[in-house]
Amino acid sequence: MADSSLKASQQRQAKVMTAAAGSAGRVAVPLLLCTLLASSGAYVLDDSNGLGREFDGIGAVSGGGATSRLLVNYPEPFRSEILDYLFKPNFGASLHILKVEIGGDGQTTDGTEPSHMHYELDENYFRGYEWWLMKEAKKRNPDIILMGLPWSFPGWLGKGFSWPYVNLQLTAYYIVRWILGAKHYHDLDIDYIGIWNERPFDANYIKELRKMLDYQGLQQVKIIASDNLWEPISSSMLFDRDLWKAVDVIGAHYPGTHTVWNARMTGKKLWSSEDFSTVNNDDGAGCWGRILNQNYINGNMTSTIAWNLVASYYEDLPYGRSGLMTAQEPWSGHYVVEAPIWISAHTTQFTQPGWYYLKTVGHLEKGGSYVALTDGLGNLTIIVETMSHKHSMCIRPYLPYYNVSNQLATFTLKGSLREIQELQVWYTKLGGPSERLHFKQLDSLWLLESSGSFAMELQEDELVTLTTLTTGRKGNYPPSPKSQPFPRSYKDDFNVDFPYFSEAPNFADQTGVFEYYTNNEDPGQHRYTLRQVLNQRPITWAADASSTISIIGDYHWTNMTIQCDVYIETPQRGGLFIAGRVNKGGILVRTATGIFFWIYASGSFRVTADLGGWITYTSGHADIKAKRWYTLTLSIKGYFASGMLNGKILWENVPVKYPGNGWAAIGTHTFEFAQFDNFQVEAAR
Repeated sequence: MADSSLKASQQRQAKVMTAAAGSAGRVAVPLLLCTLLASSGAYVLDDSNGLGREFDGIGAVSGGGATSRLLVNYPEPFRSEILDYLFKPNFGASLHILKVEIGGDGQTTDGTEPSHMHYELDENYFRGYEWWLMKEAKKRNPDIILMGLPWSFPGWLGKGFSWPYVNLQLTAYYIVRWILGAKHYHDLDIDYIGIWNERPFDANYIKELRKMLDYQGLQQVKIIASDNLWEPISSSMLFDRDLWKAVDVIGAHYPGTHTVWNARMTGKKLWSSEDFSTVNNDDGAGCWGRILNQNYINGNMTSTIAWNLVASYYEDLPYGRSGLMTAQEPWSGHYVVEAPIWISAHTTQFTQPGWYYLKTVGHLEKGGSYVALTDGLGNLTIIVETMSHKHSMCIRPYLPYYNVSNQLATFTLKGSLREIQELQVWYTKLGGPSERLHFKQLDSLWLLESSGSFAMELQEDELVTLTTLTTGRKGNYPPSPKSQPFPRSYKDDFNVDFPYFSEAPNFADQTGVFEYYTNNEDPGQHRYTLRQVLNQRPITWAADASSTISIIGDYHWTNMTIQCDVYIETPQRGGLFIAGRVNKGGILVRTATGIFFWIYASGSFRVTADLGGWITYTSGHADIKAKRWYTLTLSIKGYFASGMLNGKILWENVPVKYPGNGWAAIGTHTFEFAQFDNFQVEAAR
């Protein structure tokens, strides 16, 4: 029997070595061959002297902002397939944590997300899509951890100031209402709540928030602070005992795998609560693979959360394709399962929050790193990465140079781990098309006669997971439909009686909030409209424009005709626009240029080259009043544009210059109520 087992083990190891020598790269080689290879680095994995820190999970952010905007518009089955790749256990990324933006009506990177309380006496827990997304995540993984964090806040909280800490109790009440609404209306339990994304914290506010959470019976909701840098939150906690008690987790953004002494001294859990933000090609995947290991090795961070979950926003907005996967074409159904999905799987499919890191983790002698985690019940997962400097640079921060070279790494299991006899092997090789391989299962590695030791021949840009768990799976669906540009002919009459989502498909709000609206004053053809609903500038996170704007279409459109019925609600001072060739959005929206056709309730019109209205092409008087419907038409062809009011030429053949292409758009002069109906665009690239 012993001879039979030895022979079987040798055969299995030979299979692994053969696979390693082929397209899968070199993964595990028999120890007898070690002397024939380069000198080996030796690494011990041992639980004899206790375990390291508790692992808290790997996650991603939806929001910050509007990064999942286009996802909700996908037709089935493609929308469900995308969600499976993100959340379904043992299928794709299999995320442990979903962090969402608490919409605050402001621009927060790639768009605005609506607040549950636009106004002080207003509450609506069905706006936006984050509620839906959290429920879809829970449907697939009931154990997924949910987090909420505000980027912006509705203006009424500031009492005239762009500052959320004017009334600490009021802001705490606003956040607690969001948590209670999640439970009451959607049966969602929020596990962690943040303070203010990448902006100053107020220690007294954090303590007030903790007090109000406890008063409302939400003792189980933990506070993470401050979603910015390690300091000054860490030193503040060391000097303020009550603040130390209120904060459960210190969360830092883009820490470069390192922490600071004061953060360690607090004794609190340390998280990289936002990281990655990198284009999701193989280089981005290398960034993600490197920091998932080294955030713990270098910085004791027990959770890493990627911005963003899925690149489901127009690609030409800031940070295009910076999600774990790409889903930016609901009109075609096309999506791409990018490499970071499978990099995530190397950790997420073979660990769970509540596992523990071993104390014996670290760097490889010739570049790269290794971590090992256990559930304390006999299961072990080892993740080894050799991401090169060139192919693992994240968008931030600066990555000091280091070198990775081919190496032979020998691992020895000690303590209770010595009893492990078999390890499953999963392998990824990043690089060019000829060598690229994502999350491939190789033959298992047997340790029956090796005294708990095994060796791996490693090359650069590889990721290997060795695990006792046999549940791993590379999920797969048939290829999604072929990529198609946004339809050149597009119409929306907004005639939706009971909309499931508050926003119209494919419109991406960049300043302000545009929602489906039932116009009870007009039971006729304008009963159902799209309405800009903010009448006050929010407490901003980014440089929101002074005029509201929602974009739609294809950034590469050049010649187009846009038509829309419009309704100004504010007498005298009100105004609105339709536009084409809009070239900027997101955090850059304030500097957007294009061709903007404005009308005003004061009885005038204007055509400008920019959203800010600094450059005027033409202007004049028009028979315009508030509380009346008008039809605006904007035609752009080559270097000329014309505009019509109610089917009659108002201005024509006005020379227009830069930019040469961009989105279509609608919007209002200020933060004011206005309605839009029967939108249509005919475009030519």
